[in-house]
Amino acid sequence: MATISNCMLINGQLRSKASGGSLELTEPATEQVWNEVPAAGEREIDEALEAATKAFRKSRWSSSNPGYRTEVLYRIAGLIREHSEQLALLESRNVGKPIGDARWEINAGARCFEYYAGGISRFGGQTIPVASNGFDYTLRVPVGVVAAIVPWNFPFLMACWKVAPALATGNAVLLKPASLTPLTALALGQLAMEAGIPEAILQVVPGRSSEIGDYLVSHSLVDKITLTGETSTGAHIVKLAADDIKRVSLELGGKSPNIIFADADVDAAAMAAPMAVFANTGQDCCARSRILVEKSAYGRFLETFVEATQTLVVGDPLDESTQVGPMVSAKQRESVEAHIDIARQEGGRILCGGNRPKEPGYYLAPTIVEGLGSSARVCQEEIFGPVACVIPFRDEQEAIELANDTKYGLSGSLWTKDLERALRVARAVRSGVMSVNTNSSVYVEAPFGGFKRSGFGRDLGMEAMQLYTEVKNVFISVQDGS
Repeated sequence: MATISNCMLINGQLRSKASGGSLELTEPATEQVWNEVPAAGEREIDEALEAATKAFRKSRWSSSNPGYRTEVLYRIAGLIREHSEQLALLESRNVGKPIGDARWEINAGARCFEYYAGGISRFGGQTIPVASNGFDYTLRVPVGVVAAIVPWNFPFLMACWKVAPALATGNAVLLKPASLTPLTALALGQLAMEAGIPEAILQVVPGRSSEIGDYLVSHSLVDKITLTGETSTGAHIVKLAADDIKRVSLELGGKSPNIIFADADVDAAAMAAPMAVFANTGQDCCARSRILVEKSAYGRFLETFVEATQTLVVGDPLDESTQVGPMVSAKQRESVEAHIDIARQEGGRILCGGNRPKEPGYYLAPTIVEGLGSSARVCQEEIFGPVACVIPFRDEQEAIELANDTKYGLSGSLWTKDLERALRVARAVRSGVMSVNTNSSVYVEAPFGGFKRSGFGRDLGMEAMQLYTEVKNVFISVQDGS
């Protein structure tokens, strides 16, 4: 595939026009419109879901030998790797993320398809001894038609996280990318076609959520909804899905802690902390934006953290040396700047950042705030931008209390050389993911998801395959042969 088109994919056909008009895409690094894609309306949603329902019921995808799905998913992974540079360039320009990060994410998407291709033959039911003469067993059967709604911050990777396990378990998928960043999702659909996926088993339908979001989620032909997005959006989807008892899984917002105890390698923690929050310009639900530091190490940590933050290379996402690119849109930057103003009004001290560079692009310097308590808005609300707040704590118990003093519970890190403390704190912090002496905690092989208002259900790992299946129990009566 020499060229990736900007067409939506419906029922095996690429379409350059749609009833919802078009979406103009602005390049965050230049603030210039650089691309355009068709925008679906209700007509396209109807057509896509009718085609998906027919394909699920009549194609050999859901009922086939698992080896067939395995082969197709491996071919998709191979095509992603073959076109990785082209996909990375699209992702970098569309989102504003550094090209090195984009390359990593594209290849991580390929790895996701490879993992679930290999998992198909390893995922199944069980036999159960029951109190009767007979044989009881369970089957894992596909849910049906899945509406996968993905965000703008990691468009390709999030699409792979949802599409790969849903396809692996035999479902039909309608992929709805974010209206700001649809390009690599459209490319994924075209690569899947090239890999030989049956018509309408994977369709990619971009559009404005304000116009088609509710219609898609409440549509009678949708059997399951999977969303990565804002907490408010997740709550709204649960309400819309309730009437039809649709299956729903949600990966939502976060306000994750980064806990540094005085017995840790404080310098290592401080040097690692900037990219734990400022990577992807802070537009990450896992961002460790609440940094909690034991008082006896607070000054040392803060000095190193500020110095390390000030050395980050902010600039053109296509420059190989760039570590932090622009924000995705003017609106998102303005929202973050409003939070920085609130931090100042509440008495916070801005230790670095908080300003825009003069050149074009939605840039915002990485910002560190201190001097605020845990209840301050900047310490409680998901800002989704390059802002970190630093808060001291007295002891282990207060660190746990501060870490849990938020409505979110997605991710987090803790730094200590005390193994027993690491085990205690990792268990006590109310989050779905924790890492010790590192900020790396997301792996395709391991489950990922949140507690509290960070959602429910788990992406990744074999747990993700459970999300896209129903358990069917079968009992076969066996007569006593005596």
